[in-house]
Amino acid sequence: MIFYLSGTGNSKWAAQKIAQLTQETLYAISEFTTGDCNFALKADERIGFVFPVHGWRPPKIMRTFMQKLQLHAENLEQHFCYLLCTAGNDIGMTMVYAQKDLEKAGLHVHAMFSLLMPNTYVGLPFMDVDHEGVSQQKKQEATQDLLHYAQAIFDCKHGEMHLHLSKWPRINSYVLGGFFTKFLITDKPFHVNTQRCVKCGICSAVCPVDNIDGGFRKQPIWKHNQKCLTCFTCYHHCPKHAIGYGWATHRKGQYFFK
Repeated sequence: MIFYLSGTGNSKWAAQKIAQLTQETLYAISEFTTGDCNFALKADERIGFVFPVHGWRPPKIMRTFMQKLQLHAENLEQHFCYLLCTAGNDIGMTMVYAQKDLEKAGLHVHAMFSLLMPNTYVGLPFMDVDHEGVSQQKKQEATQDLLHYAQAIFDCKHGEMHLHLSKWPRINSYVLGGFFTKFLITDKPFHVNTQRCVKCGICSAVCPVDNIDGGFRKQPIWKHNQKCLTCFTCYHHCPKHAIGYGWATHRKGQYFFK
């Protein structure tokens, strides 16, 4: 089984490709945000987690899911477990956080992988989406990397580690990531340009955590219910570029996987 989280589609694409090559079942964790997270494992079934990197850490909803996860099997230790994350640049200590969270579910991680994908974070003044040429190159290289990763996953190769790390992963995750998590994961700056908005309902439909009150012929309103991931899925999918995040997104690009 493969548990995945995706907003703009990078991680969903990766999870779908792995599922096709390994014949595993996909589960979108956004469908299991409430209630128990109980799953029964088949004999020799692999356990995969595919997710984007948010602030050099796993997204908070993924961490919560991992901590709540309950897997039932005759011998859980015999099941191959792997992590795959997507990131615009380096991943910091993302895998360390994920491993510790999975320990609470009694899982030991056997392999870890990361994919460089087009950047989607636009919440700070100096950050924008990648240019088209860079995006295409990243996707081409990620496609090749993913084929190798999928083969390693299919063969249940232990110790395979392909991670994109910077020179300062601890500073990125613990210091910058801590600031990001505390102050920048919020839906309060989101707003809509009423002159551009056509009330199509796309932003509400694509939100992975159901944080937007909207729909066809409805002006979108963010719920401020502490669920927002600041993944910018709503911003990137808006066909009229009517959604903004304070002034940080002014004159910036949009991206979603296609």
